[in-house]
Amino acid sequence: MKQISFIHAADLHLDSPMVGLKHLPANILSRVRESTFTALRKLIAAAIDHNVDFVILAGDLYDGEDRSLRAQSRFRNEMQKLSQKDIPVYVIHGNHDHLSGSWVNLDMPPNVHFFGSDVEMKEFHTKRGETVHLYGFSYIQRHILDKRIADYQKQDPADFHIGILHGNEGGRTDHDNYAPFSIKDLLEKEFDYWALGHIHKRTILSETPPIIYPGNLQGRNRKEEGVKGCYLVTLNELEAKTEFVETSDVWWEEVTVDAASAQSFQEILQLCQLTIERLRKAGIGTLLTLNLKNVQFEDFQEKKILDTELLELLLDYENDEESFVWIVNLNLEEKQHFDRKKLMNEADFYTELFATIGDYQNPEEAIAPLYQHQLGRKYLTGLTESEQKELLEKAEKLLIGLLYQ
Repeated sequence: MKQISFIHAADLHLDSPMVGLKHLPANILSRVRESTFTALRKLIAAAIDHNVDFVILAGDLYDGEDRSLRAQSRFRNEMQKLSQKDIPVYVIHGNHDHLSGSWVNLDMPPNVHFFGSDVEMKEFHTKRGETVHLYGFSYIQRHILDKRIADYQKQDPADFHIGILHGNEGGRTDHDNYAPFSIKDLLEKEFDYWALGHIHKRTILSETPPIIYPGNLQGRNRKEEGVKGCYLVTLNELEAKTEFVETSDVWWEEVTVDAASAQSFQEILQLCQLTIERLRKAGIGTLLTLNLKNVQFEDFQEKKILDTELLELLLDYENDEESFVWIVNLNLEEKQHFDRKKLMNEADFYTELFATIGDYQNPEEAIAPLYQHQLGRKYLTGLTESEQKELLEKAEKLLIGLLYQ
């Protein structure tokens, strides 16, 4: 029976600057900034350990169009490891590392095959005699807004047909709508596998045939939570098998802890420590956003200590931990005793306030100056609907709390 195996990865974002983390201790910051390269090494090790026929990288190898020499050099070293094992690599470039960028080029080993700006087919023959046709294209510029799926045309004869596409499915609003397509578009091509890139959340759009976003190799901010990695894929004439392979060295996590039962600073501290130990993973670093809700103290001195010293105590021993859990955001939400109906009965002002909040639909207007700033425009992304809702809820609680005082 004819069979092939390969690794499918995407969105490596090598040498990502990890913006906003300069406050971390030097050793943890160094590990976080090295994490995209660590993830790449894990990918290559998996490919060699499983003796795959080839590797597919579905766009955004590099974090920027300048393709830093450091990123290119590290990538080339890993490709040489695959070359020594006679494992070819098929690469498309996405919107972040498009072909019109400006960079000093480092030549890659001959086992690395890049797709050009037009959809093309590359033929591969396994050592056992199977023929594979791989189809794909690289972004000629950052913004590819037109549908390119019509350019993918199945070319026989081949034992297996694999499409590689860096694009947005179904008009998702959480990512830029580059090279848009629908699941129906892909199914109509009658390929055996679709290797997708661009969406950083691991998603299986179809199982027969497999249409998969593997997500990125390494989370880079709090929006990219949890384990990250790639897929080990085995195709034969009867079925497809997919196995997720973990590659991330640092995980981002967000946890909300209800502190309503805690009556003292000591109990709050213990609650946080238990949460940290529950999240600790052997050999993995964790960057944690910890939300404490329903915090309540009648003792002013304990409240002052909570505001100033809790985080320091929680981080005290994490600096030397290989499996660190480092709190990058600690949010304290005091237990609110506000009753909307009661407040509205107290004063007409509250009725008008709640009505205004209910009618306010676009918080991005309020933070528009951030996006207009040169640095903000470069690093900030648009708010999703859930993030806008969360921002409004936090603003409401903060405003009512200040007024109620």
